[in-house]
Amino acid sequence: MLRRRLNRLLGGDERRVDSRTIYVGHRSSSTTEAFIPPKFCDNRIVSSKYTVWNFLPKNLFEQFRRIANFYFLIIFLVQVIVDTPTSPVTSGLPLFFVITVTAIKQGYEDWLRHKADNEVNKYPVTVLEQGRKIRKESEKIKVGDVVEVEEDETFPCDLILLQSSRDDDTCFVTTASLDGESNHKTHYTVPDTEKDLESLNATIECEQPQPDLYKFVGRMHIYKNEQEPAVRSLGPENLLLKGATLKNTQKICGVAVYTGMETKMALNYQGKSQKRSAVEKSINAFLLVYLCILVSKALVCTTLKYVWQSKPGQDEPWYNEKTQREKDTNLYLKMFTDFLSFMVLFNFIIPVSMYVTVEMQKFLGSFFITWDKDFFDPEIKEGALVNTSDLNEELGQVEYVFTDKTGTLTQNNMEFIECCIDGFQYKYRDANSELDGFCVTDGPVNKVQEKAGREREELFLRALCLCHTVQVKESTKQSQGDGLIDQVDGFGVDGEVPRPPQEQRGFIASSPDEVALVKGAMRYGFTFLGLESKTMKILTRNNDVEMYELLHVLNFDPVRRRMSVIVRSKSGDTLLFCKGADSSIFPRVRQEEVERIRMNVERNATEGYRTLCVAYKYLSAEEYAQADAGLREARLALQDREEQLITIYNQVETGMSLIGATAVEDRLQEEAAETMEALQGAGIKVWVLTGDKMETAKSTCYACRLFQRNTELLELTVRTLDDGGRRREERLHELLLEYHKKAVQDAPPVKAGVTRTWSSATQDYGFIIDGATLSMVLNSSSESNSSRYKNLFLQICQNCASVLCCRMAPLQKAQIVKMVKNSKGSPITLSIGDGANDVSMILEAHVGIGIKGKEGRQAVRNSDYAIPKLKHLKKLLLAHGHLYYVRIAHLVQYFFYKNLCFILPQFLYQFFCGYSQQPLYDAAYLTMYNICFTSMPILAYSLLEQHICMEVLLDNSTLYREIAKNAMLRWGPFLYWTLLGVFHGLLFFFGVRYLFSNPALQDNGQVFGNWSYGTIVFTVLVFTVTLKLALDTRHWTWINHFVIWGSLAFYMFFSFFWGGIIWPFLKQQRLYFVFANMLSSVSAWLVIILLILLSLLPEILLVVFRKPRGPHARQKKPVQSSMGGNQSPRSSARPLLMRTFSDESNTVI
Repeated sequence: MLRRRLNRLLGGDERRVDSRTIYVGHRSSSTTEAFIPPKFCDNRIVSSKYTVWNFLPKNLFEQFRRIANFYFLIIFLVQVIVDTPTSPVTSGLPLFFVITVTAIKQGYEDWLRHKADNEVNKYPVTVLEQGRKIRKESEKIKVGDVVEVEEDETFPCDLILLQSSRDDDTCFVTTASLDGESNHKTHYTVPDTEKDLESLNATIECEQPQPDLYKFVGRMHIYKNEQEPAVRSLGPENLLLKGATLKNTQKICGVAVYTGMETKMALNYQGKSQKRSAVEKSINAFLLVYLCILVSKALVCTTLKYVWQSKPGQDEPWYNEKTQREKDTNLYLKMFTDFLSFMVLFNFIIPVSMYVTVEMQKFLGSFFITWDKDFFDPEIKEGALVNTSDLNEELGQVEYVFTDKTGTLTQNNMEFIECCIDGFQYKYRDANSELDGFCVTDGPVNKVQEKAGREREELFLRALCLCHTVQVKESTKQSQGDGLIDQVDGFGVDGEVPRPPQEQRGFIASSPDEVALVKGAMRYGFTFLGLESKTMKILTRNNDVEMYELLHVLNFDPVRRRMSVIVRSKSGDTLLFCKGADSSIFPRVRQEEVERIRMNVERNATEGYRTLCVAYKYLSAEEYAQADAGLREARLALQDREEQLITIYNQVETGMSLIGATAVEDRLQEEAAETMEALQGAGIKVWVLTGDKMETAKSTCYACRLFQRNTELLELTVRTLDDGGRRREERLHELLLEYHKKAVQDAPPVKAGVTRTWSSATQDYGFIIDGATLSMVLNSSSESNSSRYKNLFLQICQNCASVLCCRMAPLQKAQIVKMVKNSKGSPITLSIGDGANDVSMILEAHVGIGIKGKEGRQAVRNSDYAIPKLKHLKKLLLAHGHLYYVRIAHLVQYFFYKNLCFILPQFLYQFFCGYSQQPLYDAAYLTMYNICFTSMPILAYSLLEQHICMEVLLDNSTLYREIAKNAMLRWGPFLYWTLLGVFHGLLFFFGVRYLFSNPALQDNGQVFGNWSYGTIVFTVLVFTVTLKLALDTRHWTWINHFVIWGSLAFYMFFSFFWGGIIWPFLKQQRLYFVFANMLSSVSAWLVIILLILLSLLPEILLVVFRKPRGPHARQKKPVQSSMGGNQSPRSSARPLLMRTFSDESNTVI
């Protein structure tokens, strides 16, 4: 890596080419030229951030980039340089504590990364060198080495497959650690390679490393006995990726093409962009306020000091004459040093330890999501996963949810329902299924009436059996006993079609749709038997085995939205079979055929089924020769291979004949409707973003109760734009204005008191838009129109109950999320999806959630949180999110409050000590107040508090609205807490001062001094702020009891201990026996108890005198009202926002 950076710096990259040449086995292709092996990076993986040498400087630099840490460093340096009233230890020790704790946490995390790297780098592998097998450490593999991998081993680097133990020269791999897909993928050896790899003389020319897991272009030159070298194309099907695992294959040999940090897995390892929560922004705003308070206090004290000293005799009294050096000091310099001294004295108003407490709270709090048993899914035997703990509280602030449809709202568990051949419907029924209007004319089970003609039926079923990339699982003795299970959807095919036991098979496929279609063909008597040596075998319903030579596969891609195969029958006919979305097939077939099929396709889509159209084409010898030559040439290209292939695909897939269409059902996720209803009840807007057809997606929205039967749908699609008979742009403008008037201008005003833009009136409208129309809205021909359209579109959507965006490309999903995220009010957005096409919107939203579904784990890898099922989103937001937000909001407000209580008496004390910067508290108290005496109770509270129990939060989704829009960290609650801190600070100081109006407080008439004064104030302070938290605690556990009463006991013990011993390392011991003497005075006891009671009296009175509002919030089930409905346990806004102890929050232990 260092070499690469130096090259770039010195201009070496100018000579960098777009491809690399690799010598297989490090053997030169030429016997005459000297072989100089090219230099590539080694196979070491480095995911760690630090080394032993750079850890300290790098970590310190990163920590001091945080403004709070840097501020306290400056204060510490001022204390060291300037003669300040407090010891540098008072700010140095807390800062050291924060820096050390953070460094230990980050160091430990990096040590784990080092450990994981070493496990990978030291893993033993087998390398073939000069005909011998040599065991090496993985990190010593070089580009060009021939590596042997056995079954169930992971590939140590990116390899080109040269040899496989399987007869058909293929191997199976799983890529679960790369994209999470647990299904078996088939990879192929390079054709015409030597069986004896020792004699193989070849070079590989391929592209430079790039991160796309599914893209690879290259070619292999094979040299044989002075002949012209044979050239073979290389693609993703020949590349075995590091991290993937070999399955169902005894062993393979491959040549290393990318190693170490240039492997695709390493290139995909990148930190996601840092997401910041709204709470962090509030903390920064509050910090600025408290910084202004600090500066103003220092300015006031500095000004008053010089005003007071300007009076005669005050500046230089007879008992404190100035030295000559003091007299010669510049006045302005002295004023500046005094200002800095006051800043140091009052700097504890800024809570440095709050940052480390917040970090610990987020880190430890995230375990509650991982440990929640309700999130455990027995099917996949996994629970929830937290990829980032920085956004826990953001889960309680979500205003918009953007959800994918397939695999998120639905199960991605496909079942063949029916097909349509030449306009005639064929619906398969089980013997037990009920008759419906469409089934009556169909024959008995496994018998199809020849409505479309036997020849057309068989052509259609052959297309289903041949046009796919499904593999048949090999039958083993064990699996025959257990019954084979399909790799994708987990449903066996046993018993669906009567077959002899040896014919029962399971299927391996990359998509559940393909398995469903192959199984659908089986139901009608056509069985796919497998692919052997480029020959596809199918068993017809006459029990004849037909064989087809597979010539080419024109792979599926999301742009074309179709896939094709070219096969040759035994009779010599060359056929192209194609299946895909209706929008991509209909323009490529004869239009008179379309009308026969379209009605069935639209009806199936309306019923919520996924539809695919099937077409075919006979290729003449000339057409096939032209297509074959074009495909071979495109596959050998190193530059723009994808574009060249798509061009050839489009040329071949024209002039086809439409045979029919299929309908596959993708069932709703369990509790999908209840989850969506709960989210809407919580005031969250739900948008569905999908690539599916509008009719299919619309029926799913109805099933999920996002659209109600009385919802008026506002449709903005290509169909509605073409209705008006005018230019699309004009029609778009007209429709936007019409919908805006209906949904925005004529809509009744939102009810007062509802915190979100949500009312029952908005539920009357649902909005539907497709990808093509969205492109027109976002990318209009004129910039002014585009901005205007976008604003109109956004306002309409914000006033609709739900929005459906269909036919969306992945990038469009991200564009929509970004548009809403950046709209007025900056609402908090959440994206949830399960596939690679959802990654862009997951990364774009404030909170990204991945579902551990069947479309791979790329969404999970890129998400902030991952859950097994959609139904878990309800508890994640309404219970966990709600509680996380309340806890951390209370933590932040409480920290500012307790530090204001702490430092205000110090400020008031200056008015009574001639502004001499005399500290009120001992240095030990200043240092340990935030670290020891008051830190653990608030940490325990912020982890364990449940102001309302989880069952009630889940039963009453409206409670989520109470904390919307950062309600507990707005300026109102902040002002309340600040005023409370001022009240308590004034009470502590002047209450103790009233006691000291008669300073002879002991039996022997001995007078208390200033350190006794400060100690009494500090004792009242520690007890009051801790008991205030005890009053706010509504959910008591033994941990709360332990830390609250333990902290108070520790303070008492420490004060006795600190003042009861003569410490040899202290120059002066201010508190020697002060605490013990203080407690020997009955007056001191009386004042301490009275002041604590007076401070907490307002909150105690609130508990006693407030009338009950609503049912008991701690009870497990909502109370039935007299009208028979469920009463909402909503509390009044004030007790929740101000966090006072109310009747609805009585403690349950």
